[in-house]
Amino acid sequence: MKLFRFFAVGVLFGIVLTKSEAISWYRIYEMFVFQSFHMYGIIGVAITVGVLGLKLIKKKEIKDYKGHPIEILDKEKSIARYLFGGIMFGLGWALVGACPGPIFILLGTGVPAIAVVLFGALLGTYAYGLFKDKLPH
Repeated sequence: MKLFRFFAVGVLFGIVLTKSEAISWYRIYEMFVFQSFHMYGIIGVAITVGVLGLKLIKKKEIKDYKGHPIEILDKEKSIARYLFGGIMFGLGWALVGACPGPIFILLGTGVPAIAVVLFGALLGTYAYGLFKDKLPH
């Protein structure tokens, strides 16, 4: 029952994404062919909230839910890894019409075909875990 608040935030997040049409394949298609600002606006708001949230965590020295200090590590400086990862993520998003969050929302809203996408995402994550040490980082 201690973790119920995380479940509640997840449900709220799902409702917001559904009502904002961020899980709509058509909205995602519009974004990738530059026909609409809708998704770029949602992504822009998400980035702004994330940046402000991180600044708040650092400034107020906010602790995690167990009372430990939140440690935010610096990212490695490497253009190739972020370029390749971003292209792979974007291609997958464009082909499937959903990024990881909406996969679960679409499954919850009763779109059974998205289970194939979820299986592929889990398989890809598992494969990355197997080959992580052999990949250039």
